[in-house]
Amino acid sequence: MSKTQPWMIYGVTGYTGQLVVEEALRRGLAPVIAGRNADKLAKLAAKHGLEARVFDLNDPAAVAKGVAGMQLVLHCAGPFSATSKPMLDACLAARAHYLDITGEIDVFAACHARDAQARKSGIVVLPGAGFDVVPTDCVAAMLKRALPDASELVLAFEAGGGPSIGTAKSGVEGLGKGGRARRGGKLVSVPLAWKDRSFERDGKARSAMTIPWGDVFTAFISTGIPDIEVYMTVPPSTIGRARRLRLLRPLLGFGPVQRFMKARIEAKIQGPSIAKREATDAYVWGEVRNPAGREVRIELLTPNGYDLTAAASLGIAQYLLGRALDGGYYTPSMLLGPDYALTLPGVRLMRAPGM
Repeated sequence: MSKTQPWMIYGVTGYTGQLVVEEALRRGLAPVIAGRNADKLAKLAAKHGLEARVFDLNDPAAVAKGVAGMQLVLHCAGPFSATSKPMLDACLAARAHYLDITGEIDVFAACHARDAQARKSGIVVLPGAGFDVVPTDCVAAMLKRALPDASELVLAFEAGGGPSIGTAKSGVEGLGKGGRARRGGKLVSVPLAWKDRSFERDGKARSAMTIPWGDVFTAFISTGIPDIEVYMTVPPSTIGRARRLRLLRPLLGFGPVQRFMKARIEAKIQGPSIAKREATDAYVWGEVRNPAGREVRIELLTPNGYDLTAAASLGIAQYLLGRALDGGYYTPSMLLGPDYALTLPGVRLMRAPGM
């Protein structure tokens, strides 16, 4: 496949990018690897016999040259608020399918705004091809299928293993923007930790708070359900701290403060170890309700979010490289169907409609 349809993984020297490359090699794939660190790329390319391309996303001409000839780019270098646009620009010009692993609402919205361009170029634009947002998007679509007239959607997840540097940086950027939710089909701003509630797993309650997760944008595109909230399980003490941060929201978005917090992240966070990933998993809850009050619930168990990201994103890449499809913006469930998450290694449906 890779010899006749060259494709690229960009950001391979980052934590998640390395995992994606390792999984690609396990699958017998030979992607072009790319990034901005020439020394690290050269070592990785020599070790695995892969072609490497070095370019910085701040240089449009270099990005265009780097993407030239590719059929698909799987973009793994965040934070995507800064890196998505230049890569998507190049993919549209080169007619290369664009995938990334973002969870950032504003990036989803920016990609969706270019649907017409993607259709004209004949390429698929699918941000959120990893743990953000494959399992939650598929749960939302399964729930919509089970209750077609649903008007309210609640999604929640529990993820073990700790964040990578890119994920943590994206979280810092989100602090200055506050929370998000869908109301009447529209994105609305809400306070940090706007709501809290509990979800049950294995007979035990998990406390959770609302967060500005990507599904606040994507689940509406996938399902049309107008009211959407997304929760993450956290200790009650974290909910309290998040609410105290509301008073500091203007300061948290200030450039020097953002740079300071991101520098601290780079100094402290390396991403979870192999042992920690193997010892942890993720859990997804989904609930819908229609105007008559009928409710349907689904629960999903998945591997650690980073391992799921590698498997899910590569599965989407392989699907695209083998088919001729109409171009445009897609969510994971729109492209591969609501049950795509259930085809991934280690994913199990723990509660289905009617259970």
